[in-house]
Amino acid sequence: MTRRPLFTTACFGALLALATALPLAAHIAPASSPADAPVAELPQRALSPFHARYAVYRDGKPLGDATLQLVPLEAARWRVDLHIEATRGLLGFAGLDLQQSTIFESDGSAYRPLSQSTVRKALLGKRTTTGTYDWSQGAARWTGDLKKTRRAPVALREGDMSGLLINLAVLRDAVPGATLQYRYVEAGRAREQQYHVATQREPQSVDELSYDALRVERVRGGSDATTFWVVEAVPTPIRILQRDDDGDTLELRLIDYQEA
Repeated sequence: MTRRPLFTTACFGALLALATALPLAAHIAPASSPADAPVAELPQRALSPFHARYAVYRDGKPLGDATLQLVPLEAARWRVDLHIEATRGLLGFAGLDLQQSTIFESDGSAYRPLSQSTVRKALLGKRTTTGTYDWSQGAARWTGDLKKTRRAPVALREGDMSGLLINLAVLRDAVPGATLQYRYVEAGRAREQQYHVATQREPQSVDELSYDALRVERVRGGSDATTFWVVEAVPTPIRILQRDDDGDTLELRLIDYQEA
């Protein structure tokens, strides 16, 4: 049954953008802790299937709709999907349709990507890329519509994740005051990313509902700025905001979600 986002008084990533030897792939410590302080214990948040719907805005104006879902497969494998469709505004006239998926396996904590695909459809054509994470060979490779320089194999480290998996990891790992570190490997490139979790919750209103949410900001690992607002009782971000260098914004606001 469909659940509206829960009212709480006491959320996934960038839309396309988003390692250490630690088994959980995230280094978490309070922002004010000294460098030699022990890593804080991670919260235990088991994966659970869900399907979420978002309203999409560009520079504050309605642009279209998006869905985000997590689907269980066989043999401890999962698939996470993002679909964004522009139905209004300039991009809507161009018929923009974006779909991205990652298949991964999980032992209950770490998320190990196995394959990743992206399909972009617009008036002028269609672009598709497909990636394979070969852990036996320690390399990831991409084919399809991408630059030749992005087709070279990328050496894998334990803990590497695709952008969609980092979104899930942020939901799993966010605790007040934490610093989260991940290694993004996607579309033929690797990049260290760092996120900061606010020490205090802040009020957020989404679809006429109110929350006290944790703000999570990416502070390193990309030219754009990405912010999530997450609530522990909700399996997906309640709001995602991305701002590029020119100040343009793309925003997703949660409408409703369904859990299995």
